[in-house]
Amino acid sequence: MRSSSPSNGPEGRPAARLAVAATLAGTLLAASACAVGPTSAQPAAEVAVPVATAPTSAAPTPTGAPAVVPDALRFTGRTLDGTAFSAATLAGRPVVLWFWAPWCATCASQAWTVAEIAPKYRDTVPIVGVAGLGEQKAMRSFVTEFELGGTTQIDDRAGALWRRFEIVEQSTFLIIDRDGKVVHQGFLDGEDLTRRVAALAG
Repeated sequence: MRSSSPSNGPEGRPAARLAVAATLAGTLLAASACAVGPTSAQPAAEVAVPVATAPTSAAPTPTGAPAVVPDALRFTGRTLDGTAFSAATLAGRPVVLWFWAPWCATCASQAWTVAEIAPKYRDTVPIVGVAGLGEQKAMRSFVTEFELGGTTQIDDRAGALWRRFEIVEQSTFLIIDRDGKVVHQGFLDGEDLTRRVAALAG
C-alpha cells in the first residue's frame, strides 16, 4: 500500500471555501472539521439525481439471467468528466460508494488506498467515488493529484446522493452487498477498506 500523501485540509484552501465549509459544519448533526454533510443550500442539482424510473435489470449474471437492480442502486448521475452514469449497471455485484470532499484531509489520506485497490477489483467490487461539498475544479484536481482517474467519480456538487444515503460526514464508505443490502456505512481506514473489499470479492 502506498504511503499517505500530505493532507490537503481546509487550512490550505481560500478563505471563501473555508467560510462555506464552516457554514455547512454548523448546520449538520455530527459535523466536525472534516465531517460535514450537504444541506439544502447546495447548488441546484445538475447530476447524480435519484430516479424512480431507473432500469430494473442490468448486465446478465453468470447464469445468464439479468441481475435485479436493488433500490440502493436505482440512481443515475454524471461523472466528473461528464460521462453519464447509471448505478443499475453494477447490480449483481458488491459495490463501494466513497463519499469525499476535495478539501478533506481524511479523504486525501484515503485516496491512495482507493487508487491502489480500485483497479484490481473493478470487475468484482466496483468502487465509485461520490464527490461533494466543493467546486468541480477542485474535485478534478483532487482526482488528478491522487491518481484516481481510473476510478468512476460522480459529480455530486448538488448533494443529491449525499442526502439520498443520509451521509452527514466525510470521508464515508457505504458498502452494498451483491443482494443490494447496505452492510456498512461510515469511516474505514486503508487496511479495513482493503480487507473488506477483498472479502467481498472472494
